[in-house]
Amino acid sequence: MIRLATIGTSTITERFIEAVSRVDGIAVEIAYSRDLDRGRAFAERTGIPDAVDDLAALAGRVDAVYVGSPNGAHATQARAAIDLGLHVFLEKPATPTSEEFAELVSYAAERGVVVFEGMRNAYDPGLRAVRDLLPKVGVVRRVSFALCQRSARYDLVLNGETPNIFDPALSGGALFDLGVYPLSAAIALFGAPDAVTGVTVTIATGADGAGTALLTYPGFVADIGFSKITASTRPSEIQGELGTLTIDRITDPRVVVFTPLGGEPEEHRIDGDENNMSYEVERFAALVRGDDDPTVDQQRTLAVLRAVEDIRRTAG
Repeated sequence: MIRLATIGTSTITERFIEAVSRVDGIAVEIAYSRDLDRGRAFAERTGIPDAVDDLAALAGRVDAVYVGSPNGAHATQARAAIDLGLHVFLEKPATPTSEEFAELVSYAAERGVVVFEGMRNAYDPGLRAVRDLLPKVGVVRRVSFALCQRSARYDLVLNGETPNIFDPALSGGALFDLGVYPLSAAIALFGAPDAVTGVTVTIATGADGAGTALLTYPGFVADIGFSKITASTRPSEIQGELGTLTIDRITDPRVVVFTPLGGEPEEHRIDGDENNMSYEVERFAALVRGDDDPTVDQQRTLAVLRAVEDIRRTAG
């Protein structure tokens, strides 16, 4: 049994705990919070046996930690966990910079533990289905992936506040919160791009509220859309010389339609877990057990973080 501790008391951490409950051979044993009362309340609410307010107290009691704190704290907390000999599951985005993640990968390898980013769509059966259907479109010429969901917390920004998710000091913003999903899907399917450029919309807090990126590949381009201040109902697409794949949701594809040139649409439905974080938990557990090598996972994470940096640099 892989014993886990959680860092963070957010909604996403609760969703992670629920996902763990769906996977055999792994369980959450301890909740960590700097505020012990908050940690105990969180543990009681989520059914975790214990809570602590000292990371050092995790040594010998768990095998791994889930880091679900604000993005800016990930690297420091991950390094502290690695120092304790613990495997690390980082909520996306893994770290604010690719350099920080690369350093964590090396540091973890030196100490014989795994550092892993939980990018749920990368492990979803829907994305595997998209990959399997790709040959139908022939030569890929254009890709359009997007995730645009207006956040209720944007209303706080409009009222003059700075919630964490829109705080640039905590690596908040639409690119890191949502844009990494279509970026990760593109890189998982097609590899790292040759070049990346981007434009973003800056909101009152100084964070990016929306934006578009252009990824250049040999023979085709991919546009990546993201927003936390507007919503979109448009599906994602992969356009090829023989037809087009339409994807209902880039975070968890469940309906993929292939429309051949001049032909009738072919609908493909994919069964998937309601909480698709379970697939990344399964992958993490396999890596902790030593069933596979984490290099491919880590290289994809690095490629996404480098793309994020290129978008920010070119957006100005």
